[in-house]
Amino acid sequence: MSAARYSVGIDLGTTHSALAYIDLGASDGEKTMHGVLDVPQLTAPGAVEGQALLPSFLYIPHGDEFAQGERALPWGQEQPYIVGELARTRGATTPIRLVSSAKSWLCHPGVDRRAAILPSDAPPEVARVSPLEASIRYLVHLRDAWNHTHPDAPLNQQDVTVTIPASFDPAARELTAEAARTAGYESLTLLEEPQSALYSWIQSSQGQWRKEVRVGDIILVIDVGGGTTDFSLIAVLERDGNLEPHRIAVGDHILLGGDNMDLTLAHVIARKLGTNGTSLDPWQMRALTYGCRAAKETLLSESDVQSVPVIIPSRGSKLIGGSIRTELTREEVTSVILEGFFPQVDAAARPATRARAALTQLGLPFAQDAAVTRHLAAFLGRQSGALSELEGFAGQANPGASFLHPTAILFNGGVFKSDLLVQRTLATINHWLANENAQPARQLTGADLDLAVARGAAYHGYVRQGRGVRIRGGTARAYYVGVESSMPAIPGMEPPIQALCIAPFGMEEGTEAELETQEFGLVVGEPVHFRFFSSSTRRQDQIGTILDYWPPEDLEELNEIQSLLPAEGRQPGEVVQVRLHARVTETGTLELSAVARHGNERWKVEFDVRGQSAGM
Repeated sequence: MSAARYSVGIDLGTTHSALAYIDLGASDGEKTMHGVLDVPQLTAPGAVEGQALLPSFLYIPHGDEFAQGERALPWGQEQPYIVGELARTRGATTPIRLVSSAKSWLCHPGVDRRAAILPSDAPPEVARVSPLEASIRYLVHLRDAWNHTHPDAPLNQQDVTVTIPASFDPAARELTAEAARTAGYESLTLLEEPQSALYSWIQSSQGQWRKEVRVGDIILVIDVGGGTTDFSLIAVLERDGNLEPHRIAVGDHILLGGDNMDLTLAHVIARKLGTNGTSLDPWQMRALTYGCRAAKETLLSESDVQSVPVIIPSRGSKLIGGSIRTELTREEVTSVILEGFFPQVDAAARPATRARAALTQLGLPFAQDAAVTRHLAAFLGRQSGALSELEGFAGQANPGASFLHPTAILFNGGVFKSDLLVQRTLATINHWLANENAQPARQLTGADLDLAVARGAAYHGYVRQGRGVRIRGGTARAYYVGVESSMPAIPGMEPPIQALCIAPFGMEEGTEAELETQEFGLVVGEPVHFRFFSSSTRRQDQIGTILDYWPPEDLEELNEIQSLLPAEGRQPGEVVQVRLHARVTETGTLELSAVARHGNERWKVEFDVRGQSAGM
């Protein structure tokens, strides 16, 4: 590939996607020539407009729903589906044909993410797509929009960074990378969204960020988007006389965001209608949820609007006359979201859990507790020791602190367009700090809540060219593989499992490591299973560290991988003496290989991206 002219950043969001770019030839130091692509998309049948945000919705119309030419886009033939604004508005009235939250489904380990399962409640006559295919279609639309606008600089020749939640596990990261590669993104890097938001803040400051943060600061990034809540902690160090941000921790994967709020508001309206004798069926409830999404966004972003009408379509033949009209008020939105999702709690609060029913509908594994502030308290409490071994921070942390004390906070995500939610969250954190005699945290202002992630991704590509300010950190977790202990058979007892560290915390992208002194037996030619674990707190473990025992909160088990490694001319069931080799790719995905001690065989063990996995 020839040298890229642009660094392109793509925010592949749950509810919106966006594309930003930096002209690599016209930028110097921290001063960059950047822009945001106005993405051409259908806004009405036959009407195409360019908008900075591409709603992450896919609509699968009936064959006779649109006339010839009404789905045409500027760059080619009509597709059998619609992406963007028209998909969102059309789907609000016909939700059984609308695919939404594909990003959340893409990281759902309980389903086959390559299977055609969306829309999840579509009738048989509606064609379905997989979460992977829906993601590919959003990325293809962005690719075609870019190529249409920049015919002299096609996207497959540019340096592209696609963002993901910091909490994405290896399988979800690999699926995102696969979707981008399938869409024709050849030079690809993955970047965590909270880091991208901070990159955007640094870029937009035009070098002034050094006056707002100082050595010793701990920046807490709180990112509440459409489908996920992400927390990251970034320490500000000094290296060679320069300030250097260093990501030290990320939170767990929390499927909690604007989608949950939309559903909650829908139930508020449904109860209000119920008092007047109007009941809604499941189809209407889904349509109402989409209507609440649009109303919520308006009420949170436009302070002079006090109420927004919501229309619930009828399922009968009189679609217009039978529609139900109601409204959502600013007071309803703020009170429900404020108290339900951002309650004032103590620093010792933890997310509530409940026993689950044995049978449940196939759906997204939403967080059981809707309170973002309780999840935040748990995250900061779990990371209370994160500074103990960090260069330049020894002795800085209060040994009696019950949680890690942030000194600055950067908000990101459309939810925080409401200053009321920003101030509630800030006040809650500062109340925790005051109770432990710590200085209040200050808000880092100036973030673009809609476009920060895309802008920051573009800036990250620019930084990878050796310019600008780089956030250090590497992998956000340490990764382990389970090793079965060798022991005599004991009735009723399985051999104990040890956890072998294969990728330590902070392992940089593009690096690799081999366990040179340790050898293991690898069973080939017959079905076997691999167990993988991760930890967001064990920073001291190095590659090769073996854990015989660990507290339950230290390691989180990832999906088990069922695999059959080819025998390569050996007998099925033979145990081959191997060494393990781990690599963090440039895209940020993790690869594990087993290399034969004698011979040239090499088996690659892939993380579970299909519900089952194959070794090569």
